[in-house]
Amino acid sequence: MDNRATSRKRVEWGFLIALLVIVTLAFAVLIEPFFGAIVWGVVVAVLFRPVYERLLGYLPGRANLVAGITLILILLLVVVPAILLGMALAQEAASLYVRIEDGDIDFGAVFETFEKSLPQRMQAQLAAYGYGDFASIRAEIEQSIAAILEFLVTQLLSVGQGAFRFMLGLGVMLYLTFFLLRDGRALTERIGEMIPLEEKKREILMEKFLVVIRATIKGSLIIAIIQGSLGGLIFWALDIRGALLWAVLMGIFSLIPAIGTGFVWVPVALFLLITGNVLQGIVLILSGVFVISMIDNLVRPVLVGRDTRMPDYVVLISTLGGLQLFGINGIVIGPLVAALFIAIWSIFSDMHQDSGPLGKASE
Repeated sequence: MDNRATSRKRVEWGFLIALLVIVTLAFAVLIEPFFGAIVWGVVVAVLFRPVYERLLGYLPGRANLVAGITLILILLLVVVPAILLGMALAQEAASLYVRIEDGDIDFGAVFETFEKSLPQRMQAQLAAYGYGDFASIRAEIEQSIAAILEFLVTQLLSVGQGAFRFMLGLGVMLYLTFFLLRDGRALTERIGEMIPLEEKKREILMEKFLVVIRATIKGSLIIAIIQGSLGGLIFWALDIRGALLWAVLMGIFSLIPAIGTGFVWVPVALFLLITGNVLQGIVLILSGVFVISMIDNLVRPVLVGRDTRMPDYVVLISTLGGLQLFGINGIVIGPLVAALFIAIWSIFSDMHQDSGPLGKASE
């Protein structure tokens, strides 16, 4: 009788687990169109949670009102500036692309000047290494620049063309953020109860999840904003066309530690030097080395501190991998997956040391 009861129990558990997997996969497919909105809803809620709790201290018992006020702050501080920036960036990228297509910006003349300025010996050495055909190199670089600008313009314009889908996703994100702010603590406790781990290990896992989101935002996005803004201001002060576009590109490349922004300002500085704008080129090089590039080394330790104990190379690889797989959402998803990977393996290692192999009590 006991064997029959045990067998029936196993069948019930097997059926329940199979049903759980099927329903979970179906739910994942159902919410997939709003995956990005859900990710950023969670990120924004975690980021603004301290603001919500501070306001709730001034208005105790008014959770709905405080969540609404926090949501308005998110709109004013994050959403509206991001939309305005995207619109301005689309116009600037399109304008620069048109100037290149019309020949107003002549890369051919720049490369011709650069080629003539090289000593004969250096030209011979470049030719020996297979880089002597400046015409083909020039054509490839021109095509690459035009392709990058065309891709950027296409992506930005596609957001405008899919305005309804964008607004729907934004609405879902804000709606979800409201309830995550209001009910976040209860939801966290409920999710923690469903994780089949000891309380201490559950707390470590949940804390790692929340900490890595905050650290990613502080360590990546805020530094990207600072470096991009400073770089854009320097470009604007030097009267370099497309300062906003260069600022955004520097913000994106700042995800690559130490040298990321150099992929933007170094070629521009060389362009200025080659075209005879020597003073502008020198000022840009000095600003790039001593201002833009130093922000990462000075600000990141202050913002991130010891929040994430992941090495820089893990953050870099996981961020780039996340960007490739999930687009802009990968900025958060990549490091989050990496941090959870490290946390879970750390918990597994601790359990293995405490209990011995295969869960046996260690002697």
